[in-house]
Formats: sequence, structure tokens, C-alpha cells
Amino acid sequence: MLIRIETESEIPIYTQLTNQIIEGIAKGSLKSGDALPSVRAFAADLGVNMHTVNKSYHELEKKGIIQIVPKSGAVISHYDSIDDSTMNRISDQLRPYIAEALVLGLDKEKLLELVSSLVDDIKTK
Repeated sequence: MLIRIETESEIPIYTQLTNQIIEGIAKGSLKSGDALPSVRAFAADLGVNMHTVNKSYHELEKKGIIQIVPKSGAVISHYDSIDDSTMNRISDQLRPYIAEALVLGLDKEKLLELVSSLVDDIKTK
């Protein structure tokens, strides 16, 4: 999986890393049970601080996407269904973006087309 860090971006590096790992899992590049590189090795490969990778891994763990096993590293969690609390968290995160899109003039049909296009883009690239 190729990780691209944009140092000029307004998005913090740990968030870029977190988002790209999640997208890699969604695309199937990373699978349940796969181990992520050690914090030290990943940081060296990306040319970032170890704390940046560590913060990303803890964000992923907080979302239930990986498990951090002491002395073994980070492993992608097994997931085959979504629980209510995760569904609520995702809904809460999407809500402001959907409201913004509606305020800026995107109607429901166009918004659904956009979401469908993004899902297709993630799944096919």
C-alpha cells in the first residue's frame, strides 16, 4: 500500500495516515489480521516522527479498526458487521458534511450520486 503524505496540506499528517490506512482496508489492500509496520519502521519509511505514526495507530484503535497488541504490534481487526455505536459515530461525523453540502446547494439526488461515486472510486482503484 502506497502512503502519500502531503506536508503542505492543512490536514494533520497523522490524520492523512489514518485516512489512507482506512482507505487501504476499504479497498482490500489491507485485510483483517494483517499486521501494520512497527511504529519505528513506518515512521522511518514515511520520514515522519514516530509520535505521528503512534497517534495515527491510536486513532485507528479508538475507532476499532486495529488492535494494538503489546510487543506484537498493530493488527487490523476483524469486522463483518457494524454495531449501533459505530453506526452512530459515523452518522455524527457525516452529518456536518451533509448539512454543508445541502446549504451550498447540493440536492439529495446529487449528494447520493456523489456518495455512490466515492464508494465506487474507493472500491475500484
